[in-house]
Amino acid sequence: MAVTTLDELREHLELAIKVELSTVPPYLYAMYSIRDQGSDAALLIRSVVAEEMLHAALAANLLLAIGGDPDFMSADVVPRYPFDLPHHRPRLTLNLTPCTREQVENLFLVIEQPETHHSIPDDDVYDSLGQFYHAIEKGLANVAAQRELFADPQVDRQMANHEYYAPITFDAEDSGGLAPITNIEAANEAIHVIIHQGEGVSDAKWADPSHQELTHYYKFLRIAQGVASVGELAAMPDNPRGAEYPEDIRLVSDLFNASYRYVYFVMHDIFKADTDRDALIGQLYTLMTEVMSPLGHHLVASPFNGGVGAPTFEVYDFGDTNPRERLASLAAAVTAAHPGLQPVADALAGL
Repeated sequence: MAVTTLDELREHLELAIKVELSTVPPYLYAMYSIRDQGSDAALLIRSVVAEEMLHAALAANLLLAIGGDPDFMSADVVPRYPFDLPHHRPRLTLNLTPCTREQVENLFLVIEQPETHHSIPDDDVYDSLGQFYHAIEKGLANVAAQRELFADPQVDRQMANHEYYAPITFDAEDSGGLAPITNIEAANEAIHVIIHQGEGVSDAKWADPSHQELTHYYKFLRIAQGVASVGELAAMPDNPRGAEYPEDIRLVSDLFNASYRYVYFVMHDIFKADTDRDALIGQLYTLMTEVMSPLGHHLVASPFNGGVGAPTFEVYDFGDTNPRERLASLAAAVTAAHPGLQPVADALAGL
């Protein structure tokens, strides 16, 4: 279905943010399951996760540029797993499972499946993310032909400083990054970055002009084909629930989930006007690398039910409490039971 109104265009970009972020937990879960975190397989997945976060930021910038308002505070924005990818045809369910060949072939490669970048479906379902973003690109042109679409692009709210995103191993700088969006040309460029880095166009293998970075599809294909071996996998459960864990593991799980939810709160503040964006970007990286990562690896090292524990990525409810105070309380309980996680509590205290 063609996107023809401003409301429809904003709805599609709101959905784009959710879709991009919904892929992060399954990819991270698979990465955590790989025992050798220095392996090419683990680093390839890590590189995809970094770009999915970039794509969510670009989608939020696009939404702001056309007068929208990204919502990261509502609990409805955070996916719950198993999670059906919205408007995808055929139905595609995102699960949290270890990095088996089946998971890579049946889910990751399907998410990133290349599609010729020219067709729009007759109804509001999409065969690929490329087709979905093509509908957004056409929608931008349709709405821009009717009205001044970028009259107030809210650049002061955009995450537009290119220094906020730095490519990591297996990513290349010239495949695209952050930039302010103030007109339809910049908007289309942001969409092309998302498509080219993700699934590519048609059978394109490379995400960058110099052919240094594979698209997400071809990164996962290297894993599926065994070129990048996953090696030994941790015996993590499928779609775990924190309520199933004994108390000592559940404490760590709760802190992981609270930190994961707080990531969304930080992203909400990042896209405000008159905010200390530099400090907030620092908080975002701290949460991802110094808090969630060590907590996730600790869970995977915790014996549970004949295997090991794992992050559950459940939506943590802070209720009426101050999120920072709750995080500090959870961290204190965790470090009392697991003194080795004191650096996590220190990182949270420094936010």
